[in-house]
Amino acid sequence: MKVIASTLRKGNIVEIDGKLAVIVSVENIHPGKGTPVTQMDVRRISDGVKVALRFKTTDQVERAFVEDRKHQFMYQDGEGFHFMNMESYDQVTLSADIIGDQASYLQSEMEVTISLHEGVPVSIELPPKAVLEVVETEPTVKGQTAASSYKPALLSNGVRTMVPPFVTAGTKIVVMTADGSYVERAKD
Repeated sequence: MKVIASTLRKGNIVEIDGKLAVIVSVENIHPGKGTPVTQMDVRRISDGVKVALRFKTTDQVERAFVEDRKHQFMYQDGEGFHFMNMESYDQVTLSADIIGDQASYLQSEMEVTISLHEGVPVSIELPPKAVLEVVETEPTVKGQTAASSYKPALLSNGVRTMVPPFVTAGTKIVVMTADGSYVERAKD
């Protein structure tokens, strides 16, 4: 099915030169002068090669038909990441290259959406937000207000992010899984 390039998002599956590819990142660029373009990085599913592509925002791109199914993350071992289908209880193992940098946000029993193309898992979509604990952060400087600045913090999954001054070690916070940015303090 052909779609306009500017409507594509991260995680979508597209067909480029007869090969399936998953979109790793996408950006719509609107220069002050000239034609707006959509720039995207894709990873070919067949061989894992990353390719940078650029389209006019009105260009038509072939979007592959994929079936999205809800799965629950179970565990990770040497074979990969193991998920269970929530309806049929079938188990699926995904390799680290399909999960990518999202692996650090996977939590036990987290519900994710796995995209299947002809029965083969090709991409994964995590929930937009995750609750994590702050393991380490700098002390607050006296006189620093909440609106003025953020300070670095290390989360329980090993990811570094910026948090408001009132957040201390041991605090649970909500972060965006797309980029690890702070959203709010978790409501227990």
